[in-house]
Amino acid sequence: QVHLVESGGGLVQSGGSLRLSCAAFGVIFPMNAMAWYRQAPGKQRELIAKLTSSGSTWYLDSVKGRFTIARGNAKNTVDLQMNSLRPEDTAVYYCNGENSRISEFAWGQGTQVTVSS
Repeated sequence: QVHLVESGGGLVQSGGSLRLSCAAFGVIFPMNAMAWYRQAPGKQRELIAKLTSSGSTWYLDSVKGRFTIARGNAKNTVDLQMNSLRPEDTAVYYCNGENSRISEFAWGQGTQVTVSS
């Protein structure tokens, strides 16, 4: 069973930066894509960035130009570089992935990002 672990969150002032990391443990079949999501208080979880195995990326409009998704240094890891953070970016950030067998793995604990104004 795949286990997802997110890290790197914290408290930052508006305009600041954070780098999140995600590691997927227990992966047997190659990942076709990995992605970052976030869930703000009282809102649904939303997809914000996706990276496919071919290197294609997709970003939610509100984070385009500010966030960058990239493969991590280790296998089955993905990072999210977040620049020019805004208070509305405050949320719990999660990662997930998909492969030929599973379209979505069990969610990890996430990592809290708080942006103060």
